[in-house]
Amino acid sequence: METEKLKILLAEDDRNLGGILRTYLEAKGFSVRLCVNGQEAFDAFNKEPFDFCILDVMMPIKDGFTVASDIRQIDSRIPILFLTAKSQEEDKLKGFQSGGDDYLTKPFSMEELLARVEAIMRRINVAGGASQSANGAFEIGKSKFDYNRQILTINGKELKLTSKETELLKLLCDHKNQTLDRSFALNRIWHNDSYFNARSMDVYIAKLRKYLKEDPSLELINVHGIGFKLIVNQLGLI
Repeated sequence: METEKLKILLAEDDRNLGGILRTYLEAKGFSVRLCVNGQEAFDAFNKEPFDFCILDVMMPIKDGFTVASDIRQIDSRIPILFLTAKSQEEDKLKGFQSGGDDYLTKPFSMEELLARVEAIMRRINVAGGASQSANGAFEIGKSKFDYNRQILTINGKELKLTSKETELLKLLCDHKNQTLDRSFALNRIWHNDSYFNARSMDVYIAKLRKYLKEDPSLELINVHGIGFKLIVNQLGLI
């Protein structure tokens, strides 16, 4: 499994355990952002791109279940693994109901944690037909998008994108056929959702829509009052 591109949001209020987990996961090739309470974790999620969430259940300010529910409101696909000392069935059920993919009860071994992360990623990739390769290349419809090189190729023609266009298109690709929340995109790319930044994003959306309309299998639409959706015709899906 390729792990070097995987960025993990780790929320654990026990600083010693959090440090140990971060060190171990980074040694295994992951990039890890450690947060020590639920609010800090959710704020980080709104500002940085992550591929995986590991959330302790019992945290101050916001518990792991609440953080997971909030994350699911803006991203229905990102994998979430809960860490907890609780083992009662009702707690496990609550974890799954709040959007968790798996549940690891403390104490656990580092090897078991790694195995759970890899197993979840395999399931997600198989079920979702992941469209991004390890080198940052996407295939959407009949077109290709190279995130690292900032190039969109449509009908054999290469378009060099700006940094903002690149980041926005990546978010749309990550959420293809789903609604991308407007505030989420603003916080993730512009780091705040001010009126000025919102108008700026509308300009970039209009540019991307102009590029993408050259591919009949793609459509970028506004979802009134919520955000945007990149619709990929089923014939163009991988």
